[in-house]
Amino acid sequence: MFRAAHAHPHRPSEPIDHPIDHHDLVLQPRDVTFDWGATPLHWLPGEPFATHTFDVLHLMLPELERWFVRTFEQALPLITDDRLREDVRGFIGQEAMHAEAHQEVLEHLLTKGLDPAPYTLQSEWIFRRVLGDRPELTPAARHAHLLQRLALIAAFEHFTAYMGHWILSNGHLDRAGADPAMLDLFRWHGAEEVEHRSVAFDLLAHLDPRYRRRVAGMLVTAPVLTRLWIRGVRFLMSADPELDDRVKVRFRDYLAATRKDLLPPPVSFARSVLRYFRPGYHPTQEGSTQQAVAYLAVSPAARAAAR
Repeated sequence: MFRAAHAHPHRPSEPIDHPIDHHDLVLQPRDVTFDWGATPLHWLPGEPFATHTFDVLHLMLPELERWFVRTFEQALPLITDDRLREDVRGFIGQEAMHAEAHQEVLEHLLTKGLDPAPYTLQSEWIFRRVLGDRPELTPAARHAHLLQRLALIAAFEHFTAYMGHWILSNGHLDRAGADPAMLDLFRWHGAEEVEHRSVAFDLLAHLDPRYRRRVAGMLVTAPVLTRLWIRGVRFLMSADPELDDRVKVRFRDYLAATRKDLLPPPVSFARSVLRYFRPGYHPTQEGSTQQAVAYLAVSPAARAAAR
């Protein structure tokens, strides 16, 4: 297995020699692997709250991204634009790889004495049962249900692109001593989220261009995602074998972590949501393709996969 010797050879936001046109980018999955043998439970030293706030992604993403894949596979036959069809296929490949990479971290958590099952079983129920396909519906109702799910995914992808851009631009995590393999995982994942940040949005617009459909997706996704994240942090803090099980999760802990630039600040997060509501918004306005490609060129895991 490959393990980075350091967090990254260059600054995450270092530019590349030639600008990348987002529309010319060919999306490709990278078969990355990580070695978690030397990664501590608190991979941000002395910062269990910030560590577990990130770790909620490991709890949610395997089932969430498998749900993305199943939903997009259902939408593929409806796409009449050849370029969009290829982008969707590239998106499916990347998201399937993301799910597997985060699944391996769940197995790592088990070796550290933290059982993620009580939370991940809930994720399975949400994304397989509540938000899964409903073959018993009429064709018209199944199509409407598909469009609703695509609107939710477009909103989810807005948040992943925001988080991807944030972690690619953040150097404080390195200075805080973040575990190199975990940091590379999040930056590799974030870079690919920035690469394909417009695919879900474009697919929704291709099948249902109505502004109200997009807005409805975000109005559901933003509060649900916030709630799931808060529950995830509380679960991880209480299940952490290295912490007192009476520890309380407080909003001021989040604010303290943002003051250290270890987590995105709430105002920035809220502004990203408001940007999504602009009628002329497009995901290419969020993040930088050039920055993402620059990191993927130096990411230890991505480079090892390319070899």
